[in-house]
Amino acid sequence: MTHRYLIALGSNMAHPRHGPPPAVLRAALVALETSDLRVIASAPIIASAPVGPSLRRYANGAAVIETVRPPLALLDQLQAIEAAFGRNRRGQRWRARTLDLDIVLWDGGAFCDARLTVPHREYRNRTFVLGPAARIARDWRDPLTCLCVKHAHARLTRRARLPKAPPPHDACRAHSSVGRATDF
Repeated sequence: MTHRYLIALGSNMAHPRHGPPPAVLRAALVALETSDLRVIASAPIIASAPVGPSLRRYANGAAVIETVRPPLALLDQLQAIEAAFGRNRRGQRWRARTLDLDIVLWDGGAFCDARLTVPHREYRNRTFVLGPAARIARDWRDPLTCLCVKHAHARLTRRARLPKAPPPHDACRAHSSVGRATDF
């Protein structure tokens, strides 16, 4: 049985052979394709601010892949690809990295193990994941929230643009047609 997965890609370090972070992501897509995975779709690469202590900007993208591998076997394969690109998993969390490949969603619903949780725990709060994901998997549903990726992205980006609420005394009073204040 084949499965489809939504994979988030990230890089904020140049690779000696592949070049700067956007080129690393393009090379990672080739590496995914040359293994027993099939890349169904890939999103345009975007630039984003770092999360955590890293100071370097990231290149981020997303891909929908198809494989017969179950989640833990795919995780092992993705980590092997990261290692081939020079990823070191030891040390400080959120530090600079050559390549990061995360399983965000899959067509099997929710999955939880000591090594892997799907949906990815933080993807709903990250525009650098939801933006690219919405370009290629907009109708995929989060099995926990039942929101489509496009709706999760809209909620996250809309929240950032909402104006501050007026003070309570202004919000609760309006003037009637005869000029008197009316409480609502």
